[in-house]
Amino acid sequence: MREIPRLVIAGVSSGVGKTSLVLALTAALRKRGLRVQSFKCGPDYLDPTYHRLASGRPCHNLDSWMMGSQNVAASFERITRDADIALIEGVMGLFDGASPRSDEGSTAHIAKIVQAPVAVVIDASGMARTIAAIAHGLQNFDPDLAVKGFVANRVGSRGHIDILRQAMEMPLFGGFPKRPDLSWPERHLGLVTADSQLLTAARLDEWAQLCEEYFDVEQLLSLARSAPPLATESRGTDRRTEPYACRIGIAMDEAFHFYYEANLRMLEAEGAELVYFSPLADAALPPDLDALYFGGGYPELFASDLTGGLAMREQIREFARRGRPIYGECGGLMYLSRSIKTRDGQVYPMLDLLPFEVTMHERLQALGYAEVEMQEDSFLGAAGMRFRGHQFRYSSVNETSGVSCLYRVRKRRGGAIEAEGYARDNVLASYVHAHWASNPEIPRAFVRRAGAERRPAISSGGPDVSISPS
Repeated sequence: MREIPRLVIAGVSSGVGKTSLVLALTAALRKRGLRVQSFKCGPDYLDPTYHRLASGRPCHNLDSWMMGSQNVAASFERITRDADIALIEGVMGLFDGASPRSDEGSTAHIAKIVQAPVAVVIDASGMARTIAAIAHGLQNFDPDLAVKGFVANRVGSRGHIDILRQAMEMPLFGGFPKRPDLSWPERHLGLVTADSQLLTAARLDEWAQLCEEYFDVEQLLSLARSAPPLATESRGTDRRTEPYACRIGIAMDEAFHFYYEANLRMLEAEGAELVYFSPLADAALPPDLDALYFGGGYPELFASDLTGGLAMREQIREFARRGRPIYGECGGLMYLSRSIKTRDGQVYPMLDLLPFEVTMHERLQALGYAEVEMQEDSFLGAAGMRFRGHQFRYSSVNETSGVSCLYRVRKRRGGAIEAEGYARDNVLASYVHAHWASNPEIPRAFVRRAGAERRPAISSGGPDVSISPS
């Protein structure tokens, strides 16, 4: 058993200020010398980019529908081994998840799995005694959930906070004043991806100062330390001593950066050396690669630059001609296509490794969980293998003749089934952002295929492995 101070920051709904509180509290705790490990409940790929800059550590997703309860608990325990405190940001409202009739996939479910106390953020603008009714309902809805207090956001003044405290029986840890100047910009997939220009050290300092001024940070720390000990796994070794089995190129820049951290760590645990490159900025692929992985992102916003990267595009095509495996998810699928048609009607040539055009739309084309069953063998595994993931997209593909559809995708809501998983030769791409903790055989098969022609293995030594298949 091990003491792991931890706290879930939940919300009444989306947009109430969960991310702002987590960032502010992270910055405040780091100023006190604490190592803060953050997590994001659910399938979100954007909020973790803010967490990472605030904490200086990779943010991991915890999603009980995609990962399963056991993997959530095991991953949380492993990832927090060298941290002083864990902050877990919720998704949507406290009880919102994969189903309207259960807590599966919700923040509440995650809190119960990792046995963490919960503080709930409420948008208190224009509110007084009503906050007590909302707090009462949230506290008593699920007796197995440890809702221990609340946070008010967008308060009018310190006097407003005092009124809210008088109205409530539960602890109110503080409240943020309205600060539009510190809010975060958004685009069609949610928040704009964080970068060091957007989330500067000075801005983090400002959030930390607000947290110290308006919140009882010591009370929040005490609450996190009240969490019960968690069972620990056998540690084994955290550092590779075996040679790498292969080198996998990971596209990472403004156009491609939606990856579940667990997927990358699982590739490393299976023996892959991850080599990062930028399709936007680099003129050539890194040397000696065995496979390529293009994650999601915003290729449509950088379509002109991607089209103009002629040398990079030709290198990737040559890589494909040599029969090396290439895998793409959502934005990666778009880059692998023949072309992208943007909302203004402009058409930008892409890699043309998949013979269809991708069209951007004004309206959302897909949102929600999905379960995939492979219909044919591929470098990700054998026919019949299943895994889970999530879709969130504003684009669609046109006529798909000339490609095989290796996936049978069942949507979590409604159960609709569609043929997907577009494949041609050694290229495979999908709109589904897969979470490989749902089936560790996927990264295992990918690494095995990538390293199949590599003799001997690359080198010894390597990065810390913070997660392994469960």
